[in-house]
Amino acid sequence: MASMELLGRSFLKGSAGPATAAAPRGGLCFASVGGRRQGRSTRKTLRSKPPVGALAERVVLTPAPTERVGRPEAHSQSVAARAVVTVRRKRKEDVKERVAEQMDAYADRVGRSVLLELVSTETDPRKGGPKKSKKSRLVGWFEKRDVKAELVVYTAEFTVDAAFGEPGAVTVLNRHQREFFIESIVVEGFPSGPAHFTCNSWVQPTRVSGGVTPRVFFTNKPYLPSKTPAGLRELRRRELKELRGSGTGERRITDRAYDYDVYNDLGNPDKGAGFERPVLGGEAMPYPRRMRTARPSTITDEGAESRVEYPEPIYVSRDEEFEEGKNEMLSEGAIKALLHNFMPLLVSSVSPGSRDFAGFHDVDNLFKEGLRLKQALHDQLFQKIPFVRKIQENSEGLLRYDTPDIIKKDKFAWLRDDEFARQALAGINPVNIERLQEFPPVSKLDPAVYGPPESAITEEHIIGNLDGMTVQQALEENKLYMLDYHDIFMPFLDRINSLDGRKAYGTRTLFFLTAGGTLKPIAIELCLPPMKEDCKRAKRVFTPPADATSIWLWQLAKAHVCSNDAGVHQLINHWLRTHACMEPFIISAHRQMSAMHPVFKLLKPHMRYTLKINALARQILINGDGVIESGFTPGRYCMEMSSFAYDNLWRLDQEGLPADLIRRGMAVEDASQPHGLRLLIEDYPYATDGLLLWSAISRWCEAYVAAYYASDEAVQSDYELQSWYAEAVRSGHPDKRDAPWWPRLSTPGDLASLLTTLVWLCSAQHAALNFGQYPLGGYIPNRPPLMRRLVPAEGDPEHAHLVADPHRFYLSALPSLTQTTTFMTVIDTLSTHSADEQYLGERPDEDDWTADPAALAAAREFAAEVRRAEEEIERRNADPARRNRCGAGVLPYELMAPSSGPGITCRGVPNSVTI
Repeated sequence: MASMELLGRSFLKGSAGPATAAAPRGGLCFASVGGRRQGRSTRKTLRSKPPVGALAERVVLTPAPTERVGRPEAHSQSVAARAVVTVRRKRKEDVKERVAEQMDAYADRVGRSVLLELVSTETDPRKGGPKKSKKSRLVGWFEKRDVKAELVVYTAEFTVDAAFGEPGAVTVLNRHQREFFIESIVVEGFPSGPAHFTCNSWVQPTRVSGGVTPRVFFTNKPYLPSKTPAGLRELRRRELKELRGSGTGERRITDRAYDYDVYNDLGNPDKGAGFERPVLGGEAMPYPRRMRTARPSTITDEGAESRVEYPEPIYVSRDEEFEEGKNEMLSEGAIKALLHNFMPLLVSSVSPGSRDFAGFHDVDNLFKEGLRLKQALHDQLFQKIPFVRKIQENSEGLLRYDTPDIIKKDKFAWLRDDEFARQALAGINPVNIERLQEFPPVSKLDPAVYGPPESAITEEHIIGNLDGMTVQQALEENKLYMLDYHDIFMPFLDRINSLDGRKAYGTRTLFFLTAGGTLKPIAIELCLPPMKEDCKRAKRVFTPPADATSIWLWQLAKAHVCSNDAGVHQLINHWLRTHACMEPFIISAHRQMSAMHPVFKLLKPHMRYTLKINALARQILINGDGVIESGFTPGRYCMEMSSFAYDNLWRLDQEGLPADLIRRGMAVEDASQPHGLRLLIEDYPYATDGLLLWSAISRWCEAYVAAYYASDEAVQSDYELQSWYAEAVRSGHPDKRDAPWWPRLSTPGDLASLLTTLVWLCSAQHAALNFGQYPLGGYIPNRPPLMRRLVPAEGDPEHAHLVADPHRFYLSALPSLTQTTTFMTVIDTLSTHSADEQYLGERPDEDDWTADPAALAAAREFAAEVRRAEEEIERRNADPARRNRCGAGVLPYELMAPSSGPGITCRGVPNSVTI
């Protein structure tokens, strides 16, 4: 694998296009400069600040004067108005971009300018359409061409009739050669007061947009479709039609259209046998739909769409691209990632004996010293490849990995059974633990194919670890819990185990809830498809060890459980449930709900960056031979397993936290409890903290919905709202469109519940599953993402190797050196917060995203409740009675703590799926 390919896998670099606005002359002020920091951050209280370190023009908004040189004379029956337009330009431009900017500035001076037009909320009774101002030129582009500022302010002057009414929209026609990014527009001078337009959008030049149709930006006043002012109705309809696109033709990077397609671009059959991948989406392999790109088919398979390989840009609607700050974060560690991946490849290619870890000290040295070369190998590389010396001399810190949190407090905690169990409640995948409700556990797979459905775990295996209880008593007292990966892995095991260097089981692990509120593992079952009837190797049961050999067998069994858990976490709980299944709701929201719709305004911060990050995932993460296939046990069958889970397990009505906890038997309904639930494991950090945020989100959505929908009829008659949900189901999840469990959308309560679930999944649920990946999974022995050996049975040749050198045998079953370092580099990036992250309860346009005082008040109360939740989480992490999050060597649980600084912090809940 080439080093640049590895670099591409490790860094999800976006392709934001150039902004074109120049900076103003004079009137400059430096924004405060803040360094990168780790851990908790001070929550934002100011609105719409420029990015850290930027230069911004100081502009004081004042009422427009009655007379001004260079604009039409204002009469007594007219209103003089001014539009103040804030344009965000790139912080870093290359020579070509600077030249193009200068050319636009000079073209602007001679008449190829940007034109604005005001559109009233009222109609003109004589013409029948909305009242409009005359087009006015945006002033200052030439004069401000040379000032280095990120936020640049321009103005346009208008004179309109006194009966014009209130401005409800602004149209912008870009007659320059390049696109530019409008952050906001404020129109002042009207008796109704300043009108705010939150834009945050790229405006394409007419040469790209295909004519003279201008962009439309609506006021920040929310309107239900039925209450849209007459002057804005046609513009509202026209804008949605443009966002839906024609449904034909290949998408250009500059397009704004949103549409659906199947996952038919994960493989590349033109490269030859072994590079093809099945299409996800359809009867054969059900799956949610993705953003349509409509590239040409491959040469060898008309059903497969040709790929765009990283770093070439892949289409998403133009406004879904990463902002410059996000791109900088993803690019910052490029040299570090290149070295992290290149050096292990170099070492293993020159010295095959270095491909495996010789001992645990080799793993530890990745954090202490980085990748050190043996002297003989050192000299050999210097002779063959001189630049290696400079890499070693100049990049000492870059070759060393950050120490993961999981071994900072207790280096050996991962070896203990109690830590293995604790991570099922407070680790990176705390959403699969379930209460055991029948014994023995039973599979739902076809017994004719996979053998008897009953588990091989018997009462004799576990009776000694039940604190004197019988199995029945333990069941009745809610003392038995399980991680069950049997049914999700079993259909794929024959194919997985035929892959080179991949070995897996379908695992079941039983836990007992102790009097102290912690779990202890009491049995692990490793299952393979039976080769014949009564095949003894098909189901093997391991119990806590009693001697030296069984200790190593038990450790290997736990490692296989962790490998199963890592695969299910990444392919199903993380990617499928919070990325892929949310994409159709985002696409449909843009296609069916106007930017003026109050529900769109609520959802907007929770959709940020998700379509872009999902598109990049198709390029370098979930694609054939991508990071996921390379790093996890299922290999090339990873996405087929994800499809299997979607088909058999995913249901939107069970994706909310309370419903999920009840489904897994981890909670029961109890109206006397604060959240209407009683947890059966009281110290379950993911659930207890999650319920704090779930309740805050729920109350916020209920208050917001109540402000706009006073009756069931109001919900049912909102055609944009109903079209959004119906299309998300019908076109975004068509393989499940006829399922009976889809939540209804008939009442305000239905709407609030649906919005709560979607906001939860995009924010808190994703954060809980993502930002602990490196801190908790960066030490590979704690959580191996793949296994290379099965557990040897007595009499096998490998059993003798285990007994002779258990230490080396165990490490040889884990990922190799190159697999380990590649995986660590990827999850390092995935666990990183960017400096422009927006966290739960925050909006950069805090007071301008809506003009509705009731909505603003509800948003402020939501932010306050989120802050209170964070304070409560801090108290819980300091409570020694909560042994799953506090104690000697025990990590605090902060993945639900809402705020964070940039970097890898193992905390922070962004509003949306941003990485």
